[in-house]
Amino acid sequence: MSYVIYTDSSANLTNEIIEQYGIKVIPLVFLSGGKEYLGFDKDNPVDLLPFYKMLRKKELITTSCVNDNDFVNAFGQDIKEGKDIIYLSISSNLSATYSNALKAVSLLKNGYPQRKIIAVDSLGASMGQGLMAMYAAKMQKEGKTIDETADWLENNKLKLCHYFTVDNLFYLFRGGRVKATSYLLANIINIKPIMHADDNGKLVAIGKVVGRNKSISVLAQKTIENIVNPNEQIICIAHGDCIDDAMSLRDKILSQIQVKDCIINYLDPVIGAHSGPDTLAVFFLGTKR
Repeated sequence: MSYVIYTDSSANLTNEIIEQYGIKVIPLVFLSGGKEYLGFDKDNPVDLLPFYKMLRKKELITTSCVNDNDFVNAFGQDIKEGKDIIYLSISSNLSATYSNALKAVSLLKNGYPQRKIIAVDSLGASMGQGLMAMYAAKMQKEGKTIDETADWLENNKLKLCHYFTVDNLFYLFRGGRVKATSYLLANIINIKPIMHADDNGKLVAIGKVVGRNKSISVLAQKTIENIVNPNEQIICIAHGDCIDDAMSLRDKILSQIQVKDCIINYLDPVIGAHSGPDTLAVFFLGTKR
């Protein structure tokens, strides 16, 4: 293996996928009750049921990005062993993690100028970011060079569609992502926003509907209308402790199109802290976002 593929825990990959694809994951951090926790620890996974119970009680949970020293420590061993690195980051418009990765890359290149270290801003998050990491790992196994893989990521990341809805705007409001008027109005008349990650990697509303069932149906329809070559694709569904809704979304999609596979997983604590419980998201490749 001439190069190693890294991403961060915002990618929401399962342990099985991480093992299968040989992807290395650097954890972001969340803080609750004055105590710091890793957003991902393969050997000591976070118990997500108590975590989402705390969120439902609107307990304050804060998050922290990966700092440059963490990146230096994570990449250092592979660099010393003569391996090159691709790192796929959470959107630079959602976290300072990518910026800190660039600082680490600069430091490591000064010490190891013969090594190639490429940081790619996914301009996405959650399993959209994770799906891109899976594609990168697949290309690596097919014998693609680090430059070929990095070029594919850059050329296709804005085709990775991120569609999602939230059941309660409180968490996005608390994080400053929606205005107070939108939050209050949504609560009064049961509005559910339809949102996506735009080409700048920001979370923006693209529509609104009344009621949870309608929002799930719209996510399914967006997928059916915008996916390309579904028979060849893996689609991913991420949820904030609402597995029944995730399965309902999957069934609505699969009733209309056939896909290679559909992977369902929890939103990790760092993403979940910002989007809230009952967030539901779907990710796939389209012609554009």
